[in-house]
Amino acid sequence: MARLKIAVLISGRGSNLQALIDACADPKFPAEIALVLANLPGASGLDRARAAGLATVAVDHRGFPDRESFEARMTEALEAAKVELVCLAGFMRLLTAGFVERWRDRLINIHPSLLPAYPGLDTHARALADGVRFAGCTVHFVRAEMDHGPIVVQAAVPVRPDDDAASLAARVLAEEHRCYPLALRLIAEGKVRIEDGRCRIEGAAAPGAVLINPQPR
Repeated sequence: MARLKIAVLISGRGSNLQALIDACADPKFPAEIALVLANLPGASGLDRARAAGLATVAVDHRGFPDRESFEARMTEALEAAKVELVCLAGFMRLLTAGFVERWRDRLINIHPSLLPAYPGLDTHARALADGVRFAGCTVHFVRAEMDHGPIVVQAAVPVRPDDDAASLAARVLAEEHRCYPLALRLIAEGKVRIEDGRCRIEGAAAPGAVLINPQPR
C-alpha cells in the first residue's frame, strides 16, 4: 500500500515536526514526509528536516505583497511535491479562506489547548488564569475560522497547583508529540471520515477511566 505523502509547514524549531519525522522513519508507518516548508528561511526546523534527508523549501512571506500570492507560491511547492495532506506544525501565519478551501479535508493542525476552548495565542496562561483543572492539545482539520474544525485527537493533562505557563506548556507539548503521529496514522490508514462537521473514526474507543482533579480523598 502506498504511503500518504504529506507536507509539514513550520515557522520555528519544529518540535512537532520531529515527532512526525520519527514516526515516518518507520517504513511500516502509513505516511511519509514529501516536503517540509517554512515561511521563514532561518527556521531551525529546516535543519531538523535536512538532517533527516527530507526535501525542504523556504517561502518567505515577507517577500510577497499579500497573503494570496504567498499562498499561491506555497501551493505550487506542495503540488510539485505531490503532497496529499498538509500538516501545520507551529506554522505562525493565518491562512486565507481560499487556501483552506483549496486543501479542505487535506489540511490539519495541532493546537495547544482542548479546543474549542482557548483558540489563538497564550493558551496556557489563559487556562491558568481561568483556574481550569485540565489542559491539553487538539489535532483538528482546518477551517477558515482560526483554530476551528473537526477534531481528530485530543489529550488532556491535569493542571497542577504549582504550574506556571512554562511548566504546563512542557507537559502539554509531550502529549502533542504523541497525538500528532496518532492523528496522522488514523488519517493515512483511511480510518477518519468527516460527517456533519465531526470526525468519525473507525474502531475508535474512548478511555474507560474518569479523570478527576483534584483527586478525591
